[in-house]
Amino acid sequence: MAETDSNPGYPFGAIVGQDLLRLALTLCAVHPGIGGVLVRGEKGTAKSTVVRALAALLPPTSNGAAARLVELPVGATEDRVVGSLDLEKVLRDGERAFQPGLLAAAHDGVLYVDEVNLLHDHLVDVLLDAAAMGRVHVERDGVSHSHPARFVLVGTMNPEEGELRPQLLDRFGLAVDVAASRDVDTRMQVVRRRLDFEADPVGFAARYADADAATAARIAEARSALSGIALPNRELRRIAALCASFDVDGMRADLVLARTATAHAAWRGATEVAEEDVRVAAELTLPHRRRRDPFDEPGLDPQQLEDAMRDAAEQAEQEPDPEPDPDPDGPGGGAPQPDDDGTPSPPLPSADDATDRPGGQESTRDREIGAPSAQFRTRLLTVPGVGEGAPGRRSRSRSPRGRTVRATTEPGRGLHLVGTLFAAAEHQADRGRTGGRMLLAPGDIRGAIKEGREGNLIVFVVDASGSMAARDRLSAVTGAVVSLLRDAYQRRDKVAVVTVRGTSAELVLPPTSSVDVAVRRLRSLRTGGKSPLAQGFLKAREVVLRERVRDPQRRAMVVALTDGRATGGTDPVQRAKVAAGLLADASVAGVVVDCESGMVRLGLAPELAVALRGTCVRLTELSADKVAGVVRAAA
Repeated sequence: MAETDSNPGYPFGAIVGQDLLRLALTLCAVHPGIGGVLVRGEKGTAKSTVVRALAALLPPTSNGAAARLVELPVGATEDRVVGSLDLEKVLRDGERAFQPGLLAAAHDGVLYVDEVNLLHDHLVDVLLDAAAMGRVHVERDGVSHSHPARFVLVGTMNPEEGELRPQLLDRFGLAVDVAASRDVDTRMQVVRRRLDFEADPVGFAARYADADAATAARIAEARSALSGIALPNRELRRIAALCASFDVDGMRADLVLARTATAHAAWRGATEVAEEDVRVAAELTLPHRRRRDPFDEPGLDPQQLEDAMRDAAEQAEQEPDPEPDPDPDGPGGGAPQPDDDGTPSPPLPSADDATDRPGGQESTRDREIGAPSAQFRTRLLTVPGVGEGAPGRRSRSRSPRGRTVRATTEPGRGLHLVGTLFAAAEHQADRGRTGGRMLLAPGDIRGAIKEGREGNLIVFVVDASGSMAARDRLSAVTGAVVSLLRDAYQRRDKVAVVTVRGTSAELVLPPTSSVDVAVRRLRSLRTGGKSPLAQGFLKAREVVLRERVRDPQRRAMVVALTDGRATGGTDPVQRAKVAAGLLADASVAGVVVDCESGMVRLGLAPELAVALRGTCVRLTELSADKVAGVVRAAA
């Protein structure tokens, strides 16, 4: 809830900097239909402080109560979010009644989700649907219920902990990236104000009471004036031209931009939307929507916005084009058609051919591998059977936070309410019930088996030795890893990369779901030297065991890409086999991709696969379907 006078929160007016974030929150307070704000930033950037301070500025609810700040925990269930049957009334009175959830509690207030990127995707969908429609519709457990839920939705996240998938990014109305100031004076002011607040919260809040009261009054006035704000066709055309210029998908961006521009016009006291309102709205609505690929850099280039605004200004002055004549060649006019999925995307540039050097000689010098080879779409990689739950979107798992699939008499499964009531209903006459409360017995209790999806950890052990670099295998290997990272981004997997070269193995990419970090690391891989494969397998085992301590339910797969030519030290091949056996003993699924080529083959990679108790495939089979099939078989 909003803070009381006896225990005031940090004042909104005392926030230093973060002007764009404060403006975005204010505009959503003026027009909740914008759809919420996604706040992206590193830890310690006052994201939570700003959000909590906003709740105190919102107008009272429809019944005159103070607006509430409702926090949604990451581990919340769907019942807790949207509501469920009122179990007490069912058991006491024998009638169906609905018990509202957190969305109802947030009505006319702020719904705050910290670490929204770690929330289950289906719950994020529920939140965004409610924020967009202003109502919650519940159809479950034989109950049909609808109630208003107009709130300011704010989600905060640290991108280093993993991204939201593009579909969910687009559903947030506005997005703001925040970072700590590097200006010394600004940092001093932030610390000074925070220390003053901690020393005397009441006195500190009183210093900013007038400023916060003025902001609250301005929000209320802007809300009242919102319905009277005009949106001229000139500005609507400017909005459409901007969205077309940035090539955003769908029409949601146009609608949100129009709502945001209208809210900004109301906020500044105007009667109609002007170019300045559209410009501000574009800075808040387009950055996260222009990111068509998870590997695109987030944000909006100021020069690109200036160019788009200039082009949109020319469009705004034009009259609408007349209806075009029918195309005599039919739809498309002979133009190339998109792929079946309708979303073609160009591959990354191919890597330079390492064999194109005078005399075709191979080089084992230490060098960067260049760009990954062309990317591809991977099939869904799933682990057979049903796991126990590291939350994700890949393999089937039983999870207390999943969807209920059936009732069971097994203990320790929570309560399946409908199943329990149905089991008891069969015996009401035998138990002498003539009305009133339902009569229950211990044998009526049914547990709920819930099924969801889990994510997996894929550890790539990449041979980066000189023999591999000579054939430029790492470019193709890196392209495959990048493709799997794209899929992992969408399915909340974790991916790690271990490289072996020289005299040691290096964890170049610790387990991560952040594709930005992953791609930067992969593009800076270096090659050359010997092949200490034993160290690579031991490092992979270390990564898996350490991750199990942190996330014990996440199942791991190790994919080693090598020609098998272990070198360095005494009997390196045998040492590599022993290390592979230790990895297999840790119950890790294993795959060896044989990168050996040429007329003379030593056949060492298949021997490593036997030691790993896994599967071996050739590099030539490293296509989308083959990689997916290999990992599924090994798991």
